[in-house]
Amino acid sequence: MLTTVRAIVREGKIQLLESVNLPEGSELLVTIISEDENIFWANASLSSLQQIWDHPDEDVYGELLEK
Repeated sequence: MLTTVRAIVREGKIQLLESVNLPEGSELLVTIISEDENIFWANASLSSLQQIWDHPDEDVYGELLEK
């Protein structure tokens, strides 16, 4: 099972930003994302989101929000 959890480094230790239930001794793979990569993926996600959000078929959701 693959699960992605956000984390930060504090005082040289990895600190998860959300609670997870892992057995003691669980092995993990950690992917380090640089700030440039973080900005790239945020922008890439934004582009995809805007394509979906601005799609005419999605206007029904805007109409529901107006009610």
